[in-house]
Amino acid sequence: MEFCYRCSLCGRTFSIDPQLTLCPDCVKQQQKDQPLSGVLDVELNGTADQQFDIFDLLPVEQKYFPPAPVGGTPLWQPKNLRRELGFSKLFIKDDGANPTSSFKDRASFLVSAFAKKFGIQDIALASTGNAGSSMAGIGAAAGQTITLFLPKYAPVAKLVQALQYGARVYRVDGSYDLAYDLSLEYSLKNGGMNRNTAYNPMTIEGKKTVSLELYQQLGRTPDVVFVSVGDGCILSGVYKGFRDLQQLGLIPEVPKIIGVQAETSNALCRALASGRFTAEPTSTVADSICVDVPRNGAHALTQIKKFGGELISVSDNEIIQAQARLSASTGLFTEPASAAAFAGFLKVSSKLEQDALITVLATGNGLKDSASAQLGINMPERLISTVTDIL
Repeated sequence: MEFCYRCSLCGRTFSIDPQLTLCPDCVKQQQKDQPLSGVLDVELNGTADQQFDIFDLLPVEQKYFPPAPVGGTPLWQPKNLRRELGFSKLFIKDDGANPTSSFKDRASFLVSAFAKKFGIQDIALASTGNAGSSMAGIGAAAGQTITLFLPKYAPVAKLVQALQYGARVYRVDGSYDLAYDLSLEYSLKNGGMNRNTAYNPMTIEGKKTVSLELYQQLGRTPDVVFVSVGDGCILSGVYKGFRDLQQLGLIPEVPKIIGVQAETSNALCRALASGRFTAEPTSTVADSICVDVPRNGAHALTQIKKFGGELISVSDNEIIQAQARLSASTGLFTEPASAAAFAGFLKVSSKLEQDALITVLATGNGLKDSASAQLGINMPERLISTVTDIL
């Protein structure tokens, strides 16, 4: 298999180089408070059969990957939900089962291997929490030095997780967007590799592996995939995996993908409706998808339009209710940003064919933000000392 970069905007191709992050021509068009211009896709050329090895479809040889069991996450068959909702082919892909309990390990795994291949030891990034703790954990397995920039509202559990992995952490007095800018400035001054979402082409490429796994686990592609959306990088990664399968002649078409955003952080939904991106202050219980400016927004929106996908918004209340329902019905405890995808499914389920094969991506474990989870339950306040106290 051969690989190169292709600009998602102008279509120009480039050799893969760790110093090249965005299309050098299109990045000149970058405007303030707008998504990244000139995001690079990894393009593959070659053939594969039905029993392909996922590593063969990645642009870094397997020997460079760190010793961490990333991917191969469970595909749940939620019997109770199937019965309650009437969808006999509903599946939930549990990426909270990755080593750092987050989907983001898929990107960190490839970024780490990419850095290793080119002899780069230092990796920096901004994160709302999951990407940071993910890169810290995968970097620890690889023996790499990780520097994180986290917004002040990042959940404590994710901060503690990153520090446990030995990362150097800077808390930013501001939003994720400010942390993103500071991390880029840091990398430009100190060298090394920057893992920022969409800015580093390997982030989208690593996330495509979830689509490849779904195809292998199901023996076909789903009819509909629900995925939570913040920056739009996971959305593009999901599309990229199915696009590769189509290019290789293994599937006839890309499935319908429905991106789900929080109502108070829905820049892509607004842009789809209005035709332009506008930066607005954001605040949502789903911290992992809380962004003012979706850095991969333009690239993600192009694919939604091209492949007939949809974008919908759900309220924080719908997210919290969906989180509690998913936990109580299946035993799968996901964080709010992850539960947003399930909330989206519940919101539009009446419009879906009940015999459709539907997959909901659960992207993070609920213990990453237990404080938010308390909003959907009643904490027992009364203390008892004997069983007769409750009889």
